[in-house]
Amino acid sequence: MKVAKFGGTSLASAEQIRKVCDIILADPERRLIVVSAPGKRSKDDTKVTDLLIALAECHLKNEDTAKELEAVVNRYREIAQGLELNSAIVSLIESDIRERLSANTSNPERFMDAIKASGEDNNAKLVARFLASKGVDAHYINPKDAGLMLSDEYGNAQVLPQSYDNLKSLRDRSGILIFPGFFGYSPDGTLVTLPRGGSDITGSILAAAIKAELYENFTDVDSVFSANPNVVDHPQEIKELTYREMRELSYAGFSVFHDEALYPAFSAGIPVCVKNTNNPMAPGTMIVFERRSSANPVVGIASDSGFCSIYVRKYLMNREVGFGRRMLHILEDEGISYEHMPSGIDDVTIILRQDQLDVEKEARIIARIRDELAAEDVVVEHNLAMIMVVGEGMRHNVGTTARATGALAKARVNIEMINQGSSEVSMMFGVKAVNAEKAVAALYDEFFVPVRV
Repeated sequence: MKVAKFGGTSLASAEQIRKVCDIILADPERRLIVVSAPGKRSKDDTKVTDLLIALAECHLKNEDTAKELEAVVNRYREIAQGLELNSAIVSLIESDIRERLSANTSNPERFMDAIKASGEDNNAKLVARFLASKGVDAHYINPKDAGLMLSDEYGNAQVLPQSYDNLKSLRDRSGILIFPGFFGYSPDGTLVTLPRGGSDITGSILAAAIKAELYENFTDVDSVFSANPNVVDHPQEIKELTYREMRELSYAGFSVFHDEALYPAFSAGIPVCVKNTNNPMAPGTMIVFERRSSANPVVGIASDSGFCSIYVRKYLMNREVGFGRRMLHILEDEGISYEHMPSGIDDVTIILRQDQLDVEKEARIIARIRDELAAEDVVVEHNLAMIMVVGEGMRHNVGTTARATGALAKARVNIEMINQGSSEVSMMFGVKAVNAEKAVAALYDEFFVPVRV
């Protein structure tokens, strides 16, 4: 039994849904299907989730929502007509959204979660109805009835352990099961949504629960690429990579998966295959525990911008017991999380997401570090990018760091900081954001472009 998840672009129109259903029916083992809300049909289009957010925001402001509601219903109506379904499914969807709009709005986050989740929920009903209209034994599965239990955290819910016992009974259900992604229910029955990449997480949870042979994640690319195709022309496709490599690449900006999405499948030892809805015969990229060794120590290069650094210097910092704890406690007090913390004997640099700081908070943190820690120097540097060079092979290969730094030097990209984890699966370089694309291109040429003699 396989779990197959289809993203928003795969389900954006009637034509795309027909492709998806052909893919489902092409393999009898694809019996548990996770669907997202309809995505963009073109670059300038608006995905259904964004239409639903606009609808919810309008309602919360006590404004007339007729226009926003019609925009959502029209997307489903267009899809249903393209699939030659009667108007009953559209009426069902509209009734569901109106019922959600009539709910109590005293908790805006709870209300917003319920409205947003209707995108996946109603699309699952529509896909199941289309398959049934073709004589297929297909069923919509309500996550509440199936027992997908999540923590009571709006927009950031985490799966609860009892979910896996509840969901494993799906193996015994007949036919093709269409399961909406992105949301579940708290123990008291409240709808809550998963964090970014929620439908990917739903698929991963279900794959682990039913002990699937394979978790197939269908998107709009043939495979995971070794670098961003918008930065590097025709980057190499990655045929196979490990969970650890995928997590490092996802964290650093690869858009195929949110970096937490695969954890349930990883924990259960379920392999994952990334495939293209528009080219389902392409082999895709397999994500596994261990992969065959390669001559290239690097499997991929990723970059992400929007970082800043706080540089702190104090003589004999390394001899001062509790210095690091007190410094991080200041960040905790200010509600700040950090990403990396490379250090020396007398200084330390804290890397964090820049959007966590405003001018007032930044000034307060600088003042507190100076006053409470008696730091000699505190400097904040903005607009940094993190470049991640990833590959399990780096652990067994001498000179990879030298090659990377040499390539950056040759491209005249100054390295603001460098950090290598103890696992030696990745190297992180901090550079000015304006140099990020140049850095990625230089590193790609070093590790993936054959030397011309």
